[in-house]
Amino acid sequence: MKPLRWTIVIALVAFLAGIAGVFLGHALFPGPPAQGIELHEVLHHQLKLDAAQEARLDVLEQRFAIRRRALELELRAANARLAGAIQAEHGNGPQVAAAVDASHVAMGELQKETLAHIFAMRQILRPDQAAKFDQAVVKALTVDAR
Repeated sequence: MKPLRWTIVIALVAFLAGIAGVFLGHALFPGPPAQGIELHEVLHHQLKLDAAQEARLDVLEQRFAIRRRALELELRAANARLAGAIQAEHGNGPQVAAAVDASHVAMGELQKETLAHIFAMRQILRPDQAAKFDQAVVKALTVDAR
């Protein structure tokens, strides 16, 4: 076989082995579920919401999705400004410090809005549902602390 063909065959085999390794790694060592996914599972599948609750929840989720997207874009912009400040100052100068502070403000706003959304969702629940929801919220917030 010609050297070029061997190189192509080896590269193809290495590529396929890499892809297989990624899939195998995900199958054998799945990451932890995202916090929002578990909360979503509890809300939509374990609490047995009635039609009115589902309708109110849909409205809350639509509103929050828009607000969350805006805040995530704001955070991305703050991180871009931080990157620019780091590139300009090459150290922890005043531009970097100001950009870090702006980034923290954006993160804080996102967290506050997320909590407001969680409390708004809780308000549509019956007391028995709220107790289960509270447990799921606490679990989502403490999963890494254990």
